[in-house]
Parts: sequence; structure tokens; C-alpha cells
Amino acid sequence: MDFAYLITPVLTWMVVGPIKFLINSARQRRWAFNLVGNGGFPSNHSSVVTAMATLIALREGIDHPAFGVALTLAFIVMIEANSLRQHVGRQAAAINRLAVAAVNSTSGHTTLRERMGHTLVEICGGIATGIGMGFLVHALFSA
Repeated sequence: MDFAYLITPVLTWMVVGPIKFLINSARQRRWAFNLVGNGGFPSNHSSVVTAMATLIALREGIDHPAFGVALTLAFIVMIEANSLRQHVGRQAAAINRLAVAAVNSTSGHTTLRERMGHTLVEICGGIATGIGMGFLVHALFSA
């Protein structure tokens, strides 16, 4: 079994996560623990699927069916990150406004997270880091 295909998504997630945290912290000028998760630069999800597609392209070739599947999955993940999750964030903002208007702010309403999706710049950052991670894993594990 080729462990590079198992290591790539985990390693990519472990590398991109701290990068995202540090970039978000620098932007906020404080530790951005509240921004850990969905959203931010670069996109973890875009990085992971791009790294896998890159590794498959390098090892199997772009004419291999697995590359087509990986590329299709990557597009679905990126479209979802850009459109659907941004709509979820807008709905959360509207619900938060309604909750504040309807109830006393001390009544224990849990504010919904409004920053959910990714911008095109964040997705492109994820693509770039994913390609880099794919090349790195390929170089480390090609013997």
C-alpha cells in the first residue's frame, strides 16, 4: 500500500491549519481562536483536495481516471466553499439580528457564527498551498 495517499490529506491539513491561524491572527492583531474552523486564508478544504489531485496527477498521470475523480471532487468542494457556505453565513447574520431584536441581549442567546464560506482569494490560496503540498509529498515519498 502506498501511504503517500493517506499522509497527504493529513499532512496538508496539519500544515495549512497553523498557517491560516497565524494569518488570521495577524489580520485581527490578536490570537484569532474564534476564527478557527470554516473560512479564512488559505482554505483548508481547497488545499486538501488540490493536494490529492496534484499527487494523483504526478504519480498516475492526468489521463488516469482517479485524477478525473479527484478534480471533480475538488471543484465541488471549492464551489460549495464559495457559494453555499457564504449563504449559510448570511442566514446566520440575519438570525443573529432577529434574535437581538426579539429578545433581551442577556437572555442567553448563542450568537451563530457568521463567517462560514471562503472568498475566491482564500480558495486560490488553498489551491496554491495544495499544489505545493502535492509536490512536496511526491518529492518526499518517490523512491
